[in-house]
Amino acid sequence: MDNNPLLTIITVTFQAEKYLARTLDSVESALSDVDHPARLEYLIIDGGSRDQTLAIAGKYRFISKIISEKDKGLYDAMNKGLRLASGKYIWFLNAGDEVFDSQTLQDLLSSLETGAAVYYSDAMMVREDGTEVGLRSHFTPHTLPENLRWQDFALGMKVCHQAFIARKDIAPFYEHENLSADIDWEIECLKRAESVQFLPFTLCRYLLGGLSVKNHRRSLTDRYKVLRKHFGLVPTLFNHLRIFWRGYSFARKNGKYW
Repeated sequence: MDNNPLLTIITVTFQAEKYLARTLDSVESALSDVDHPARLEYLIIDGGSRDQTLAIAGKYRFISKIISEKDKGLYDAMNKGLRLASGKYIWFLNAGDEVFDSQTLQDLLSSLETGAAVYYSDAMMVREDGTEVGLRSHFTPHTLPENLRWQDFALGMKVCHQAFIARKDIAPFYEHENLSADIDWEIECLKRAESVQFLPFTLCRYLLGGLSVKNHRRSLTDRYKVLRKHFGLVPTLFNHLRIFWRGYSFARKNGKYW
């Protein structure tokens, strides 16, 4: 019998005292409805925080391991989490993001028993005060297909990273210097996946204002590099015209979404 956990949740932190408790509280609440909590491993990968991040994390008994040391940024820290994870599946949940509700973890762990290589769902976008903006598939131009393929990423990030779960043995390491490494990671996972499963429930609450939003111009350049790698030069140039027009049309109708 395999005694390893079924799922590893990885939270990367740095000076995250303002947001971490909301993430950990949501996990703690959801764990109370899990039949077998030992099937979950929880890792905190910290970049050497000097605020109260580590003190806050130390209050939660369900956390399996806390690592705190200097790193080369978000994706370098995520690579550390990948190396340390012992779960069959990997789920990245950033500081400030939350498990959607108290039933989510139990539903997710039950779903993982089907053995697909990748699972994905929608994400509820929320503001800093916790108010809901709307599902990502409605709030942005990225509609969510029920039969996801890597080719669906031709126009960018089709699935929110926090709503994408991959089996560890197909998960590559991140290109840590690329701000759009999460897009590349999802595409690579889908290319390697022999089966992909849509989850009919929302996985997470996604806090608006992440790294790529704060560095929007560089993120766009790095996204181009990722899409060119997977789709080629000419299709990527053409698709960026489609991305611009789609974003312009969506913003005119619905307002700015980044």
